[in-house]
Amino acid sequence: MKVLVLIHVLSAIIGIGPTYFAHMLLRKNQNAVTLRHSMAMSQMLNYFPKIGGTIAVLTGILLVILGNYGSFLNLWLIGSLVLYIIIQVVVIGGIEPKSKRLAAWVFDEKNKDAEELPQEQNLLLSKISNQFYIATALGTVLFIFMIWKPVI
Repeated sequence: MKVLVLIHVLSAIIGIGPTYFAHMLLRKNQNAVTLRHSMAMSQMLNYFPKIGGTIAVLTGILLVILGNYGSFLNLWLIGSLVLYIIIQVVVIGGIEPKSKRLAAWVFDEKNKDAEELPQEQNLLLSKISNQFYIATALGTVLFIFMIWKPVI
């Protein structure tokens, strides 16, 4: 059981961790040169949430089934699952489409010499940054639920 808890905790940290770095990589008001580098690094980090998040959910379900955590109807457990789903909606439904549009401009050959971002790309970057703040705030609450397991 301890190994399963260890895998669960590590996969959750590794899975959600890059979301916290996204604020630095995709911060507002970058120039195009810096943003190209930041987006390339961000794309590499995207593998961690997909793999780590999936493992965290699966091991979490196993922990509830095999461990002494009570039923699936505990509010902290339901709340944790709902928070995880909301984070996925924010990232997959909100951030990813905007990031793809921004990356299309940033990595387009005809824009490779651009140093400044046009207003439309600056607006996308701002929206992406704001949504990462939402995702990290929800992720922090999710970690609190996992640690405290409140009886609410």
